[in-house]
Amino acid sequence: MLVPELLRSLRGRVVSVHLIRIMGLFDKLAGWLGLKKKEVHVLCLGLDNSGKTTIINKLKPSNAQTQDIVPTIGFSIEKFKTSSLSFTVFDMSGQGRYRNLWEHYYKEGQAIIFVIDSSDKLRMVVAKEELDTLLNHPAIKVFELGRDFKTYQKICEHSQSMRLRPRDPTVCVLVGYNLQRTTMTDIKHRRLPILFFANKMDLRDAVSSVKVSQLLSLENIKDKPWHICASDALKGEGLQEGVDWLQDQIQAMKT
Repeated sequence: MLVPELLRSLRGRVVSVHLIRIMGLFDKLAGWLGLKKKEVHVLCLGLDNSGKTTIINKLKPSNAQTQDIVPTIGFSIEKFKTSSLSFTVFDMSGQGRYRNLWEHYYKEGQAIIFVIDSSDKLRMVVAKEELDTLLNHPAIKVFELGRDFKTYQKICEHSQSMRLRPRDPTVCVLVGYNLQRTTMTDIKHRRLPILFFANKMDLRDAVSSVKVSQLLSLENIKDKPWHICASDALKGEGLQEGVDWLQDQIQAMKT
């Protein structure tokens, strides 16, 4: 009795393996034919209350949209699709206490959406500071010291005297007295497309997208493709134009 049961079990496993292989072939075929959408990771950044979550929510299918938008705590992950791409969006909180989380996700991003409240002139300076920090964020360097613990102590004492912060380019990490030298690819050295939404254009105090561009000194961005769109996230105005541009840029980078 054991032999037939064993054979049936093995036969089931063989069928399962064949099904997995067939599904894998279908996935590859869909990719070759352009039927399967390419996945792209996008960072959505900007100050709190600029409308980031509302924009991402509006880009999702109507049956997947949330009716009540609440402030993002930390970050959330959302998805939406265009004609040829599948976007996974890291919607990062813009509150001051959470902005230091942004840099931990820089390496994941293949594109950036940066949202500005065009009616908030007082905080436009803060938005520019955060944008400048983003664009100039350096690669993290970790020093190789082998097992020289005294040298490690000297470097850490020097770091403390220099008051280095997590955002500074030099970071000391001790792992079992053995430090290694690595360089992480970061925003500054990558040609990522950046889509700016000058949002809340429906408000009376809103300035034009051209004025927002001037206030943020976007003309100084020479090493990355960028585009700015005037938008009204509540009505969805200007969003499709921006996403179409972003899709074209990402596809051009992949070819």
